[in-house]
Amino acid sequence: MSQVRDQAAAARTAFRALRTSSGEQRNGFLLAMAAELEAQRPAILAANAIDVARGVDDGLATAMVDRLTLTPVRLQAIARDVLAVAAMPDPLSERFDAFERSDGLRLHKRRVPLGVLGVIFESRPNVAIDIAALAIKSGNTAVMRGGKEAQHSNRAFASVICSALAAAGLPVAAVALIDSTDRDDTLALLRCDESVDLIIPRGGAGLHAYCRRESRIPVITGGIGICHLYIAADADLEAGLKVIQNAKVQRPTVCNALDTVLVQREVAARWVPAIVGRLMQDGVRFRCDPDALPWADVGGADVQPAGSEDFDTEWLSLTLGIAVVDSLQAAIAHIEAHSTGHSDGILTADPDLANAFLAQVDSAAVYWNASTRFTDGSEMGLGAEVAVSTQRLHARGPMGLRELTSYKWVVEGAYHARA
Repeated sequence: MSQVRDQAAAARTAFRALRTSSGEQRNGFLLAMAAELEAQRPAILAANAIDVARGVDDGLATAMVDRLTLTPVRLQAIARDVLAVAAMPDPLSERFDAFERSDGLRLHKRRVPLGVLGVIFESRPNVAIDIAALAIKSGNTAVMRGGKEAQHSNRAFASVICSALAAAGLPVAAVALIDSTDRDDTLALLRCDESVDLIIPRGGAGLHAYCRRESRIPVITGGIGICHLYIAADADLEAGLKVIQNAKVQRPTVCNALDTVLVQREVAARWVPAIVGRLMQDGVRFRCDPDALPWADVGGADVQPAGSEDFDTEWLSLTLGIAVVDSLQAAIAHIEAHSTGHSDGILTADPDLANAFLAQVDSAAVYWNASTRFTDGSEMGLGAEVAVSTQRLHARGPMGLRELTSYKWVVEGAYHARA
């Protein structure tokens, strides 16, 4: 635990140094990291193969194995995201809400970094690169604690990060990895309120609850998605099926994948068998409420009655819930009862109906005629993300560069004194 406190204290010292760094220097780190990802690719993939094999042997869930696995294509995508972050404007150069008083006193807000980020993540080792890229670009430092299932991969990425920091002339302590699987070290990080400014957990509901319960530091939670699409009576069947298929099948193990389809009763006889018939070809299993169940009887489909907790389950697999609703308000009521506030959408040609849905559904991302799979920092133009926040403070949705900043007031006068 003392080592964790030492790493956090070193990150605090590095933060003070980072505040005086230039945007060019911080971008230099990102460019160096992208190059190191390519240079160290064989070592990264070899380390990841150890983790994947151990995960399979230990009976890790298929969804978790998929999140854990790195491939050359995925590594290239990670490097592209790093370069995309490098190409974005420096958030710390932004000045906004400027005005001048009648007496000549000038005021504006200037973006500043949040400080030292404590990030605790499970399974997905690429999170280490996302955190490092966004933290350094926005002038923050970070102390990271990865999951034991990705220990070798995390070490490989830590080597990439350290090499890139050194190449850019930035303090190597600016991004630290807690290389331990001891739960006490996670607790130690949550108690480092003298050095760490914000805790960001990325993992399951248990991790989020643990951080909220034990942390002495503000916690931003999110990333747990029970995502819905409501099918209105006028929705285009063929176009809608493509959206549903993409939202459910493209990558079912992630938080923005579709979990439940809500079908307007007037069109259930047409939509429910069409959904089942299309998605069963992709190996999707179905959990249906009593009103949807008769329409889901498609030969060869794996269809079961929905259990008491099925609509409260983030599937992270090829399982889809289907329920029939009587109205827009009934759909919204279902979402309010079961959604985690991540990503929910409507398929309709009616702008009034769509706008009513968008206004009343209080999720971090709401959709009209689009797949929930777009709730992602890269897809939403942020380059990458440190997390998807489902809270209302201080940020919502994918957290990119701006979401890792606060601001300070700058007041410029000519020896003004208040009357």
